[in-house]
Amino acid sequence: MENGHAEAVAALREQYAALPPGAPVRLAKKTSNLFRFRPPATGPLLDAAPFDRVLAVDPDARTADVEGMVTYERLVDATLPYGLMPLVVPQLKTITLGGAVVGLGIESTSFRNGLPHESVREMEILTGDGRVVLARPDNEHAGLFEAFPNSYGTLGYALRISIDLEPVSPYVKLRHLRFTDADDCAETMAAICDAARHDGERVDFLDGTVFSRDELYLTLGRFADEAPAVSDYTGMGIYYRSIQRRTVDYLTIADYLWRWDTDWFWCSRAFGAQHPVVRRAWPRRWRRSDVYRRLVALDRRSGFSARLDRLRGRPPQEAVIQDVEVPVDRTAKFLDFFHDQVGIAPIWLCPLRLRSPEPWPLYPLEPSALYVNVGFWSTVPLAPGRADGYHNRLIEQTVNDLGGHKSLYSTVHYPEDEFWRRYNGEAYAAVKQSDDRDARLPDLY
Repeated sequence: MENGHAEAVAALREQYAALPPGAPVRLAKKTSNLFRFRPPATGPLLDAAPFDRVLAVDPDARTADVEGMVTYERLVDATLPYGLMPLVVPQLKTITLGGAVVGLGIESTSFRNGLPHESVREMEILTGDGRVVLARPDNEHAGLFEAFPNSYGTLGYALRISIDLEPVSPYVKLRHLRFTDADDCAETMAAICDAARHDGERVDFLDGTVFSRDELYLTLGRFADEAPAVSDYTGMGIYYRSIQRRTVDYLTIADYLWRWDTDWFWCSRAFGAQHPVVRRAWPRRWRRSDVYRRLVALDRRSGFSARLDRLRGRPPQEAVIQDVEVPVDRTAKFLDFFHDQVGIAPIWLCPLRLRSPEPWPLYPLEPSALYVNVGFWSTVPLAPGRADGYHNRLIEQTVNDLGGHKSLYSTVHYPEDEFWRRYNGEAYAAVKQSDDRDARLPDLY
């Protein structure tokens, strides 16, 4: 294990001890993939910068020991030379392992590997009351271990995490299957997830893209030891456009894992980064999700886009940035609603099934059920008389009616009593009382 972790923990505890009694406990962090834009925290902050290292990779046990602020980009760089990767690698490079565990990451292996926190063996956690505890599913801190996913830093901060890894091949072969009917697409998705095969080929990765009501694609990936040629979508090529133009494609494993990051799925078009002239001038090192997110944050702070819309006589725009999970057999119904009432496209689909035989307390998906994550990230014009939040609340209501859940990385519009009903407030309160009795960490709601 890399030296220095124990010293970093000791220094962090000293910083905590130096806080005024009862003062809020907040971390100073370099990056964030949340879309709850708030003013910067005031007052003293604990320095999380030292906790950004991969401490060890064990190729025999297929595990990694990692500090909580390590980005998946750095983690993958450390594991791929051993022919290994985390069981679930979220799509964006600067998502941190701690962020994916305390939040809810997802990717195209989630139909067989579940969510990132389900590959965690143990976590070293700084609690709200200043203790550093080792939480495992089978020790005295099992309650904290189980409630940690979807707690978003309100029950503690992960300083060190031990995770499982899985073997990879050098390449990924992709097959893009087109559908003109959402029911047919969902039924095929369910069959592939159950069999982990399609048309005689193994399926290791599975996600989907919806361009319109009658143009949907499932992208099937499998590990490959060889490739006749590989595509590169970090330059002038744009990955999501290739889905419409190719039936078969090959990528290196690294380029596959980050295929969505270069253009932030398709959201880079809002900055002109997909226009050929702009793209040539846009440095390749800046074609990445964290750069685009910083641009969005700058626009939110300055209000530039809102002022420009007013000058052009355009209606105000509501940001609709969400990932929701709906049961696979109700995916088509949700998409019908979404096309009719919201109208954002493209839309991302990603099937998932929990690995755990028991539900996780703060995000109670049924363990045996297959869900589809539906992701959409854009703005929608507000009709006269409609308040900001209209579309988001409508989506929340529909997801609830269909027996689904929504991730909390973006804005939530539930009233407080409804929020706690849906996210197991009773279980949350028990762990909060145990590990943050004085409420020095934020409250989840």
